[in-house]
Amino acid sequence: MSETQSGTSKGESTQEKFGRFSITLDQVQDYEFRVKFDKEHLEDLMTDEPPPLGHDRAPNASRLLAAAVGNCLAASLVFCARKTRLDMHGLHAEVALQYGRNEKGRLRVGKIEVVMEPKFDESEPEKAERCLALFEDYCVVTQSVRHGTPISVSVKR
Repeated sequence: MSETQSGTSKGESTQEKFGRFSITLDQVQDYEFRVKFDKEHLEDLMTDEPPPLGHDRAPNASRLLAAAVGNCLAASLVFCARKTRLDMHGLHAEVALQYGRNEKGRLRVGKIEVVMEPKFDESEPEKAERCLALFEDYCVVTQSVRHGTPISVSVKR
């Protein structure tokens, strides 16, 4: 969601007050993994790879990345509309992810395109324009992906 959620306290947030969280992944079989989140009330999530590697029984990491970018942008736009008291009667978003290859020929996420269709109250175009100019900047996931978040990997043996 958006990075600014008035103050914090009510159940914390502003992404757990600039903190950290951890998830775990455990292999179920082949390329299928169970993702456990850090909050007991959140259901586990299954992931899998499409053929020829996996069985395509669940979304793969690229689909989750596309969903994360789309969800974050949508939530940021809803947050802005509510903050400015702009009536929004729904929102539809479509996210397209395109693969590409790097200089070594390895498959990578080449581009993510997001098309958003908010249903704003037509009587307040200035509020809508203000939100449309601002909301992207508050999307934690999109801005992190866009600017290349550092990733540290270690392998315990």
